[in-house]
Amino acid sequence: MSSDDAVVGTAPAAAAGEFALGGELVIHRMGFGAMQLPGPGVWGPPKDRARAVGVVRRAVELGVNHIDTSDYYGPYVANEIIREALHPYDDDLILVTKVGALRTPEKAWPAALKPEQLRRAVYDNLRGLGRDHLDVVNLRIVEEGGGLGPEDSIAEPFGALAELREQGLIRHLGVSNVTAGQLAEARGIAPVVCVQNEYNVLRRRDEDIVRTCAEAGIAFMPFFPLGTFTLQHEKDVATDTKVPQQVPLEAQAIHAVARRRGATPYQVALAWLLQHSANICCIPGTSSADHLEENVAAAALRLTEVDVKELDALHGGAA
Repeated sequence: MSSDDAVVGTAPAAAAGEFALGGELVIHRMGFGAMQLPGPGVWGPPKDRARAVGVVRRAVELGVNHIDTSDYYGPYVANEIIREALHPYDDDLILVTKVGALRTPEKAWPAALKPEQLRRAVYDNLRGLGRDHLDVVNLRIVEEGGGLGPEDSIAEPFGALAELREQGLIRHLGVSNVTAGQLAEARGIAPVVCVQNEYNVLRRRDEDIVRTCAEAGIAFMPFFPLGTFTLQHEKDVATDTKVPQQVPLEAQAIHAVARRRGATPYQVALAWLLQHSANICCIPGTSSADHLEENVAAAALRLTEVDVKELDALHGGAA
């Protein structure tokens, strides 16, 4: 096998390297997102709870030491499954949660950004996870239900979390779904160790934020890392014979790279993120052990210069 060939298998998450959140919480750059652990629509219990618990345990067996979650996944379900699977937690396991939204009986996701709502959410996460403090809490900016838009100040909600950090309930803070201006505002209030915004090989509106974070030693944790509206859609329709099997033009280039590397398109999408910037940490989510192993294996996939050039050429930034 030449140096240009990929090495793909059930590789440990550590193969992607490490990043120190806040200079002290060392995580493997390939993590795990808990959003898909609850039932369909991120609502209610999973059909097979034992299987969901097994996926979380398998993630840790594969070397994952960074799990992204939230108490509003379910609601409450994801955190309960994580606690059942892993409590008491290993000392090197980092749990990153987020607040700023809630779930209604209609399964909506309205904003919950008032200081009293954020304090309640932090205590709910502590209780659900069985922790006396939270490693990292992301403030998720939500517009729905009277929330905040891209031009709005986030000083009040982020300041409320900064107070809880000073009280020792939170170790580090992050932000999610923010603009460059909101990130700068948050950093003026308290240290920010990570940013969670939508970003992937096909959608790169936040390239400047990725660069800003890299320069400041802040982790960038993209949500929808597989390109939900392209690759993930293809994955979904693959099991539905009633849906035309159409592959977006942009995804065709990803498939070409995948064929050359002997990998899947989803592994290529994750590998591109990890090679694009050393501060990017991936948190792909799944409720399937097979998909989990596929995702973690992407940590060992090395794209060639030609591969990267072709993927970089894909037009990003589409809304």
